[in-house]
Amino acid sequence: MESTQILGLVAGVCTSAASLPQIITTIKTKKAADVSPFMFIVLLTGNSLWVWYGFIKSDFPIIATNIVSIILSGVMLYLKFKYHKKDE
Repeated sequence: MESTQILGLVAGVCTSAASLPQIITTIKTKKAADVSPFMFIVLLTGNSLWVWYGFIKSDFPIIATNIVSIILSGVMLYLKFKYHKKDE
């Protein structure tokens, strides 16, 4: 693996992991009132476009890390709506 691919993977993992603290907090507290669903919708859109771009460029680090980000954003949106009634 080239050093540029390693750099891309490390950068992507750091970016993808950014939503983990919010997901963990939401699971622990079972509250998501302060979570912006719009932010995660924007993230999903951007990550989806990055995956598309990664396929066009045949760039594995871009594809892999943005797929992880899509999954994590989807999990957070699920939690937002799952705990919506409990927040009221």
